[in-house]
Amino acid sequence: MESEVMNRNSRKISIKATVNGKKVEDSVEPRMLLVHFLRERMGLTGTHVGCDTSNCGACTVIYNGKSVKSCTMLAVQADDSVIETIESLEHEGHLHKVQEAFRENHGLQCGFCTPGMIMEIAWFLKENPHPTEDQIRWGISGNLCRCTGYQNIVEATKAAAESRGGD
Repeated sequence: MESEVMNRNSRKISIKATVNGKKVEDSVEPRMLLVHFLRERMGLTGTHVGCDTSNCGACTVIYNGKSVKSCTMLAVQADDSVIETIESLEHEGHLHKVQEAFRENHGLQCGFCTPGMIMEIAWFLKENPHPTEDQIRWGISGNLCRCTGYQNIVEATKAAAESRGGD
């Protein structure tokens, strides 16, 4: 009976997804979190593990066009989905407008929250391309930064919203 329980718990489930524009297929344990799948199986370590409780937002990714915290989502839930991580934003040697705005406006300090914050802001600006400062502050309220006090992050978001060009 004990070996039956072990076999049931160790069974793997096949998933297929598109991650950063590439089709991937893998078999994962049913309890594997999406953040661990991205980091450990895909090697996409820009998605950070912060709190494992969805409080900090360091693990924020774009899942089927929506901002999600990948520490509270199972990898098997990502079957047949499209996922974008921080690694998807740089294109042909050019930073995404949010990454550039963070660089120009000193929107980071230690950098731990930065990938999740940038992913949240990139998604937020697609949903709300001309936000007010209050809307920006509300939009990033689910992502914690323990270093900057948020002012430069807000300024970077404003700058990205005002920048010309594509995403």
